[in-house]
Amino acid sequence: MNDKSLNNQKPPRQAHWFLKTSAGLIAGFWLALALTGCFAWAGPGHIDTPDRVQFLMWMITPIWLLILAAVYFFRSGWHAWGVLLALNLVSWSGVHLLRGVAS
Repeated sequence: MNDKSLNNQKPPRQAHWFLKTSAGLIAGFWLALALTGCFAWAGPGHIDTPDRVQFLMWMITPIWLLILAAVYFFRSGWHAWGVLLALNLVSWSGVHLLRGVAS
């Protein structure tokens, strides 16, 4: 190959980037909320502990960003959506279960 043929090559396109990003933004946000809710209801004192609400509010963002970064390790965008929706189902079930036990 000569130098001219190397300059004409296009960079590889990242497949499924839009689906992966939307999965991380939408399903990842709801998953971060559910995981934070599980922690809120499972810990000692439940949600009524002083300063717990403030701590939980600030924990949503790092959890969401970790999920958003992790979606790019999936092999496709549809796989990311499927896994995140399944994790959402499990996590939100856990929140409702823990709220029922705590009440």
